[in-house]
Amino acid sequence: MVLFVIVVGSFYVDISNWEPFIPMRGINYMGDEAFGIPGILTAAGYVFFAYIGFDAVSTQGAEALNPKKDLPFGILTSLAVCTTLYILVSLVLTGMVKYTDLDINAPVAAAFAVKGMKFASWFISIAAVAGLTSVLLVNILAQTRLFFSMAKDGLLPNNFFGKLHPTRKTPFNATIITGIAIATVAGMFPLSLIAKLVNIGTLFAFVIIIIAVFIMRKQNPGTTSGFRVPALPLIGAIGITFNVVMMLSLGWENWLRLFLWMAIGLAIYFFYGMKHSRLNKRKA
Repeated sequence: MVLFVIVVGSFYVDISNWEPFIPMRGINYMGDEAFGIPGILTAAGYVFFAYIGFDAVSTQGAEALNPKKDLPFGILTSLAVCTTLYILVSLVLTGMVKYTDLDINAPVAAAFAVKGMKFASWFISIAAVAGLTSVLLVNILAQTRLFFSMAKDGLLPNNFFGKLHPTRKTPFNATIITGIAIATVAGMFPLSLIAKLVNIGTLFAFVIIIIAVFIMRKQNPGTTSGFRVPALPLIGAIGITFNVVMMLSLGWENWLRLFLWMAIGLAIYFFYGMKHSRLNKRKA
């Protein structure tokens, strides 16, 4: 369906809609006023959730036949393909309809409806629901495996989150809790608020992960692992810089939510995880 949008939509592109290509004044994805490059960075920070899921592949390391080869290939290849598709779809949509006239609630379907292809907008809407559902399932899968790994490390109660189903051999308690939490949040809060919280939380998590790789590389220089990041100083610095810049482009209220959410996580760690951590016990 994405290829359908790109190919068919390209016949309706009016290049005059791309002028100016980077508006110096306009409205960003969340309906806030934005300007030039800062506006692009703000919009990128708000729609960053489109890239959540590529990292979920890493949580399946224990189930990969050849993690050293399979995980980097899966992450980098899917990232490159989807980024290319995202750019092409954005170009087609903004070429079909002026960016100020796009319906941000359903931009793809609305753009085709404006061009008189209402039948296509129906198919696109159905495909969007299917695509979002698959992404949600991948993220739920990743979250349950994270809970399971944390439980095995002692950071969460192992007799609950680390318990496997007797038949399916999957962490069913973690799956049930994750599903209930997601359904509750989705039913109680607007999508715009959830997107902002998810985005800044994920960006911050990526920064912490990069810093952790630096620390681990320094503390354990001789450790052999399934995959070793090449040119870590350069790649790590670029990753931290881009993530922090996008975080800074988000509003203060998003930072407040981040610190509140982080405080909850730290409380769980200091009151339970630190005392039961298997790593801390080995060091002691």
